[in-house]
Amino acid sequence: MAELEVALIGAGGIARTHLPAWVALGARVRLYAPDGRAPALAREFGATSVGSLREAIAGSTVVDVCTPTDTHREITLAAVAAGAHVLCEKPLALSAAEADEMADAAEAAGVRLYPGHVVRFFPAYARLRDLVARGGLGRVAVARFTRTGRYPTWSGWFADPARSGGILTDQMIHDMDIARWLFGEVVRVHARHQGHLTAPAPEGAVATGTAVLTHAGGTITQVVGVWGPPATPFRTTFHVSGTGGTVQHDSQAHLDLRITGRATGGPADGIPVGDFGESPYLAQIREFAEAFAGGPEPRVSGRDGVAAVRIAEAAAESARTGRTVELTPLAPQTTTVPTGGIDQ
Repeated sequence: MAELEVALIGAGGIARTHLPAWVALGARVRLYAPDGRAPALAREFGATSVGSLREAIAGSTVVDVCTPTDTHREITLAAVAAGAHVLCEKPLALSAAEADEMADAAEAAGVRLYPGHVVRFFPAYARLRDLVARGGLGRVAVARFTRTGRYPTWSGWFADPARSGGILTDQMIHDMDIARWLFGEVVRVHARHQGHLTAPAPEGAVATGTAVLTHAGGTITQVVGVWGPPATPFRTTFHVSGTGGTVQHDSQAHLDLRITGRATGGPADGIPVGDFGESPYLAQIREFAEAFAGGPEPRVSGRDGVAAVRIAEAAAESARTGRTVELTPLAPQTTTVPTGGIDQ
């Protein structure tokens, strides 16, 4: 693989999962974060800290956007204008219109845009995808996905729906994307959310969300999200039933002893950790890096990122109005992507 020049923008929790993956793949990384945390993170992983977004992007092959969601559009468009490919953390944007603009700009410039929907790279979900695609469950009728973790009070922007979209968009979009990946386009959404839904969020805040998705093929998916108190352990589950059988997964099922509360000695992790074999973040970035270098397309595209934002936006509208939101099925994409190497 040709060596990549990567500009990583941001120095928060998700940047700490992306940066070691880029380093492991041999990329040269320039790090910029407007909050001043870049120099310490760069020293820790042997990257180079720079003083401005412009300096970071200049000459980069790839720009990796690990900043709050309300900044994604601006940074992505700047990167695309400079001729760089983009890995943008999920969600691509706060609205489908902005996400669509980002994807259109990348396609017009002949560069690739990929969203960080890393759950597609977690082993249990990848195996589920293979099982469903092979017809191992027959015709799937119903599916349920849950995602639970502590309320992300470590950064105030998560609680601000104008910056993150709140729990429906920031957290639950993972499983909305998985549902569409497995069962096809979503044509109807009904959602609710409750709890602490505004900024600032104090320690101990709780928020929950539920979305029921109807797919064009008839499958019904329920997506449930929870942001809980500080000691809430990170946990994901799914339960999928079809005419050929049922499959279940619980990310904590293998634990012999589970302790929550004061005995844990502090807040739970906000980013999933566990014995995944290879890090899903490394697997994701390797697949993207190969595509950026002219290799095959990865398992998630920029248009997948747009579609996920579209579902989350419909869920937010449903939760706000109390009404079901109908979605027009998306037309198949015929996107043309570059076929050459990284020098474009």
